Amino acid sequence: MHEPSSPGTNGSGGATTVTAHQEEEQGSEQVAAFSSRCSALIPVKALAAAKSRLAGYLPPARRARLVLSMLHHVVRTLQASGQFSRIVVVSADERVRAWAVSWGAEGWPEEQPGHNAALEAAARRLRTEGVAMLLTISADLPLLKNEEVEALLAQGRRYPVVLAPAHDGQGTNALLLRPPLLLPYLFGEESFRRYCEASQRRHLAYSRYESPGLALDIDTLEDLQRSGLVERWLTARSSSHCLREMTPCQSLDIPQP
Repeated sequence: MHEPSSPGTNGSGGATTVTAHQEEEQGSEQVAAFSSRCSALIPVKALAAAKSRLAGYLPPARRARLVLSMLHHVVRTLQASGQFSRIVVVSADERVRAWAVSWGAEGWPEEQPGHNAALEAAARRLRTEGVAMLLTISADLPLLKNEEVEALLAQGRRYPVVLAPAHDGQGTNALLLRPPLLLPYLFGEESFRRYCEASQRRHLAYSRYESPGLALDIDTLEDLQRSGLVERWLTARSSSHCLREMTPCQSLDIPQP
């Protein structure tokens, strides 16, 4: 995990003396103010179309459960950080939105067709509602940890743009912008390079944050193997086991949780 070192000190010459207790109180107030204006967006494809590259290994129902299990983990991890006033799942799939709401997040439909257009519409809505910093993060990060989220946000307090690349170095699994829509959404082929170039063209300081949990998104069998989850999902017992972890409800074949 990489984070740039702090460029300066806490003081400002000898003009002001700040005690450790005052510094702690100020830090707590800053974190509270920061989290009250920070939100997260999680885009999710319709379950019928999700994880098509795993079709040769998992049937459609199992792929849907995999998607929901990973989404639940991401939502739960963001909630555990205590840094977000709102966590919004954006999906055209009513079932995905219903599960998101049951987990304490918000479920929004796609207001515009297309991945980036739907995210832009959601981000614009959040910006008008007072969100000052917005994390857009992949839904398929089964190894994401609370401390990785906190470290990413710490960089966001210092840089207007923070990028977390995928393990292949081409995709982008997390984009932190202060304010929202400081850059256009460019998810797709070679998005990490395009985000860097867009930041440079706009003369925006940006930071690259790398960590195992943010790097490993699940699209292929090799990704499942890297995650250590391949046996869990390729065995007959996996569906009911993972479903019990998500919710007491024993079926995902219903429109509402």
